[in-house]
Amino acid sequence: MKSEHYELLDTEGARPVKMWTRGVPVEEAAKQQLANTARMPFIYKHVAVMPDVHLGKGSTIGSVIPTLGAVIPAAVGVDIGCGMMAAKTTLSANDLPDNLGRLRSAIERAIPHGISPRTRSFKGRDEGSWDKPPSAVDAAWMQLKDEFDALCLKWPKLRHTNNYKHLGTLGSGNHFAEVCLDEEGFVWFMLHSGSRGVGNAIGTMFIELAKQDMRTHFINLPDQDLAYLKQGTRHYDDYVEAVGWAQKFARANRDVMMHNLVAAARTVIAKPFETHVEAVNCHHNYVQMEHHFGRDVMVTRKGAVSARTGELGIIPGSMGAKSFIVRGKGNPESFTSCSHGAGRTMSRTEAKRRFTLEEHITATRGVECRKDINVIDEIPMAYKDIDAVMHAQRDLVEVVHTLKQVVCVKG
Repeated sequence: MKSEHYELLDTEGARPVKMWTRGVPVEEAAKQQLANTARMPFIYKHVAVMPDVHLGKGSTIGSVIPTLGAVIPAAVGVDIGCGMMAAKTTLSANDLPDNLGRLRSAIERAIPHGISPRTRSFKGRDEGSWDKPPSAVDAAWMQLKDEFDALCLKWPKLRHTNNYKHLGTLGSGNHFAEVCLDEEGFVWFMLHSGSRGVGNAIGTMFIELAKQDMRTHFINLPDQDLAYLKQGTRHYDDYVEAVGWAQKFARANRDVMMHNLVAAARTVIAKPFETHVEAVNCHHNYVQMEHHFGRDVMVTRKGAVSARTGELGIIPGSMGAKSFIVRGKGNPESFTSCSHGAGRTMSRTEAKRRFTLEEHITATRGVECRKDINVIDEIPMAYKDIDAVMHAQRDLVEVVHTLKQVVCVKG
């Protein structure tokens, strides 16, 4: 069965799975994972699938999962609140320095990045976290501290996570900070990160608690990573509280990084500039209560962005590919959602096996970025065609700006 814009996956009696994937390949393993999710008894209406869909842990990346009376911690995952931030500036391409390496180095100094601990960096600190956080971190942490202290009273192990020293840091993998140009030549700053070490700890802890609950109540699942927490139980209430805090941390993390990125750019770019109010800060890995089809439901977006009518969002491509600032069309069938990026076509291990350093250098020509073997897994060819992804969701969003990166910082 098909509609004008989405296709229905055959789920053999489970809740429907509506897929905005026309013209975009979807692996069979991801389809099976979607069918498993659709069989859960608390799915509300249907599962919505975005065109960047690919196999994930427990639940499929690029899926929107509405639930009544339960939540699946592994569907949210361990990078709670992961998302994007972008800000347009008053600068044009001609205002950028001829040597973009200086700008990249300034950003790398301003934003800790990579895995902590890894190697010693610019000022003798571990690259992934702060040695002595700057004032912007202190100010942001004060807005988070009281709620975090309350969480630690219930879950003391959270006190020993990377929290305060990870605020305003990038991480590794597909997290990045970029300088981009839009279709008119204006300069944008854009970054991608989430709740870092503390969010990972919260996610990991509640995923295990959900699995324990399933064992305690002898509940059989099609996949153990679909273990859920039932509304009305302590673990459910505590998870909603903890995940809500982690999402606040993730948003603050991006705010601090953007503040420091702009400050770093001002040390290199001679012309005075401002950033526009057109800034966007959006999650694409999170859960929250929303109203759909006449009911209040928990909506988990695992690799998907809210796209309510008029709402601005960010859909990044890969290194060397275009990215988009979009405006939501409020499509109710997608639970007012859109994709969160291009979506991988292969694992990181497979990308490293298949592609060479020379191919990575060619694919990222014109971008000031890392050109070493440790980032081959992020080569553009490991991702889906971003143009095909955008075409498949044309009834979900409209493109407001098209961005192309000229500087990319990765961990």
